[in-house]
Amino acid sequence: MNRRRIDKKLLVRRAFLVLYDVLAVICSTYGALLMRYDFKYETVDPVFHENATRMLYITVPVTVVLFLLCRLYSSLWEYAGATEIINITAAVILATMANMILTLAVNHKTEVPMPRSTYITFGFLLMLFTCIGRYFYRALRSFRRRSDKEIQIRRVLIIGAGNAGNALIKELKGSSHLNTKVVGVIDDDSKKIGSYIHGVKVVGNRNYIPEAVEKLRADEIIVAMPTASAQDIKAVLDICKETGCELKRIPGIYQLVNGEVTLEKIRDVDVNDLLGRDPIRIDIDSIIGYVKDKVIMVTGGGGSIGSELCRQIAKHQPKQLLIVDIYENTTYDIQNELKRTYPDLDLVTLIASVRNTARMDKIFETYHPEIVYHAAAHKHVPLMEDSPNEAVKNNVLGTWKIVQAADRWGVKRFVMISTDKAVNPTNIMGATKRICEMIIQTYNKRSKTEFVAVRFGNVLGSNGSVIPLFKKQIAEGGPVTVTHPDIIRYFMTIPEAVSLVLEAGAYAKGGEIFVLNMGEPVKIVDLAKNLILLSGHKLDEIPIVFTGLRPGEKLYEELLMEEEGLKQTANDMIKVGKPIEMDEERFLGQLEALAEYVVEEPDDIRDHVQKIVTTYHPKENR
Repeated sequence: MNRRRIDKKLLVRRAFLVLYDVLAVICSTYGALLMRYDFKYETVDPVFHENATRMLYITVPVTVVLFLLCRLYSSLWEYAGATEIINITAAVILATMANMILTLAVNHKTEVPMPRSTYITFGFLLMLFTCIGRYFYRALRSFRRRSDKEIQIRRVLIIGAGNAGNALIKELKGSSHLNTKVVGVIDDDSKKIGSYIHGVKVVGNRNYIPEAVEKLRADEIIVAMPTASAQDIKAVLDICKETGCELKRIPGIYQLVNGEVTLEKIRDVDVNDLLGRDPIRIDIDSIIGYVKDKVIMVTGGGGSIGSELCRQIAKHQPKQLLIVDIYENTTYDIQNELKRTYPDLDLVTLIASVRNTARMDKIFETYHPEIVYHAAAHKHVPLMEDSPNEAVKNNVLGTWKIVQAADRWGVKRFVMISTDKAVNPTNIMGATKRICEMIIQTYNKRSKTEFVAVRFGNVLGSNGSVIPLFKKQIAEGGPVTVTHPDIIRYFMTIPEAVSLVLEAGAYAKGGEIFVLNMGEPVKIVDLAKNLILLSGHKLDEIPIVFTGLRPGEKLYEELLMEEEGLKQTANDMIKVGKPIEMDEERFLGQLEALAEYVVEEPDDIRDHVQKIVTTYHPKENR
């Protein structure tokens, strides 16, 4: 029924346009004669009236057919632009030539030919009437839309007067779905200030943003700077976030390359944009060559890092991808996503615990993975402080068992996900991850498998990270809880973390601990403030409450222990720490003793862990 209504409405519109064009041809024909005789009707030769009237029976249908062929009845005139002007011009020129040729052909024997100027005047008038008819409709709809929604209209300030800003303003002004008005443009190029883009003035540079927001009463700011560096974006956003406006941006340069600067590409600004550094770049070719046609296994494949690993690996045509995880809900989600996105992918999804020796052996025996990415672990610091035995069982024993399985079944390369909390740990989670690194380095010397670890800081937006918590607290009106005003952390995005893991797999020779150069650490309280401002609130609207350091929590995190040192890799953003010398036989003996002891659910497991990880100081909060 709705389809029929739409078709009927469309037919009525087209019929109206045809009737309008018939009248336009008639008016143009007689108007051309009147203009030739200075609008003095009585001076027009009656013969010309007769000829013009007789020719209308030919020129009217011919003009309508030509207009039809030039798509003047199929365009959406609400969005008319340069293409429609070209079509109108072509149609009118053809109609004018047809009118002249037909008139000369029909009246060539008459003693009094039509004045030659009338042909040109006919074309001019027909062009005028045709444009008026089409663009008056567009203007009328625009006026009605603006009148209906003027009260709710959102006033938008655009940052960037380049190609992206130009395309964005055109999109915003032409959209009937968004109730927005572009009120000004900001650009640092002094030559552009004072000029206009689609009728919108470039009002000043970035320093003028706060004043522009106030004077122009802007509600929303869209940053259209896809080619700008991360530092420039951060500098602009640091100014914008103080205005209280809702912030959005065009993500990257590829939109310009592909001609995709559209409303759908605009996204909300988030804290990723405020890191102030360019995202890590990886050597895609090396990863493709490394992963393609291999059987790849990802443990913890349903988690934040594990699922992104699966996405990236799936892009590079593995022979088979095994997802292993104990938690079924998120594993089910990534399974469905990959099946939908990569229907030809040989995907195997298994629910299993890395702590189950027999289950791991069965999986390795059945599928023979060539590369293993080990992301399965307990990572939540406060929860592990309350359940330290579980941290040891899952992180230490789970890693040990899967390492042994990888060695036993001839895995080519094993990449373990570690954390900066493994450096001089003050919590049981970090200490267990340090033991995992020691397992990796020990087995690398005793196995044909190449074992490596990848260490990085906090991941923005991952499950259990501080960002989702802050967003939820802000949505509820606060307060936002921060443990300490001086607490700092290194941060990276999930894609960056996965990029590092994948490239480490390609670089690895065995025994390394790869580390990302993550720039300067970020104060957590600054993250909280930025999120409050990016949510469109003032800092005095959402309170920040300091709750005190949690058990095992440091004021700062480190990425490398001093004795590890640093070596450069082919990627300037990735460094590698050399293996630390240790008594491996003694370590393996301690590991055996820890495995036997932890199953007794002791209360002093931290003391036993500290004997293995001598840099572990559980009572210190740094």
